[in-house]
Amino acid sequence: MTEILTTPFLGQATWLWLVFAALVVMLLAFDLGVLHRDDHEIGVSESLWLSAGYVGAAAAFGGWLWWQLGPESGLEYFTGYLIEKSLSMDNVFVIAMIFSFFAIPRRLQHRVLFWGILGVLVLRALLIGLGAALVSQFAWVLYLFGAFLVITGIKMLWLANHPPDLERNPVLRLMRHMLRVTPELRGNAFFVREPLARGGAPVLWVTPLFLALCLVEFADLIFAVDSVPAIFAITTDPFIVYTSNIFAILGLRALYFALAAMIHRFVYLKYALGLVLVFIGGKIFLVNITGKIPPAISLSVTAGLIAGGVLVSLWKTRSAVLPTANGGGARRARDPVSRGDGKRYR
Repeated sequence: MTEILTTPFLGQATWLWLVFAALVVMLLAFDLGVLHRDDHEIGVSESLWLSAGYVGAAAAFGGWLWWQLGPESGLEYFTGYLIEKSLSMDNVFVIAMIFSFFAIPRRLQHRVLFWGILGVLVLRALLIGLGAALVSQFAWVLYLFGAFLVITGIKMLWLANHPPDLERNPVLRLMRHMLRVTPELRGNAFFVREPLARGGAPVLWVTPLFLALCLVEFADLIFAVDSVPAIFAITTDPFIVYTSNIFAILGLRALYFALAAMIHRFVYLKYALGLVLVFIGGKIFLVNITGKIPPAISLSVTAGLIAGGVLVSLWKTRSAVLPTANGGGARRARDPVSRGDGKRYR
């Protein structure tokens, strides 16, 4: 039994993976089974407390890795965590748009985000496993990752103010074409059985809640194409890459409800994220000139860019006036996700 636990699996001892898996399972079980057993609207305060718990768990795990694997692995973990956390914040804008498009009330949004986490665990594992296999067999793949990150960062800088059009999303159009979709939500159900016509036999339908879940998963897959290569540019250890990815996503999903209420204040964050991708991708090509950039410098530059983007955004939008229902203005945060009345709004 001891030999099995100490046998290396994807670069690290099996028991390290088991500790991580047990911790994630306990966090999710406590989240769904205790804190959110019933669907309810999550306020900003609850979102912040829940996020603080996930951040604390991530920090404790990182400190434990620092003690177990050494300072370099610890710094790589925290750098990867910060990069994934930062890049995933851009995902918040897209998730908020999805919830608004389908008019998902706030009390059901946590259900979508929670079950979306299960998909993230699998999708990230597949992508990271594939990336690790490619990097171990073909070292030049890292340069492809670097070039891709630089191009993506420049594209993000160029298209920062051009949100995606969900109505034209090919995944959504395909699902609507191939599946029977109920015209409205059916409570918190993803699937229902209803007759096609009065008196007919019940058939399986999907609800708009299921479409929202699928688009959230698709959005995460798209963002993973950016974030996974970015962390491989920091370290090629699959254990560090995967654990930092998952902890960052867990914490960000918990923080979503607080961030969604302040989306209008982070108008310059996308520019900072674009610069982070350019920096991370560019440093791969600097290895042959300056040598490997220490993890501490990567962490400092990444943190500085993100902090700068947040501070500039908050400063530039400090006097932003949001419209009210009577056409006037008020300096207050309006829920940009859903009114909760079942009506769409843009």
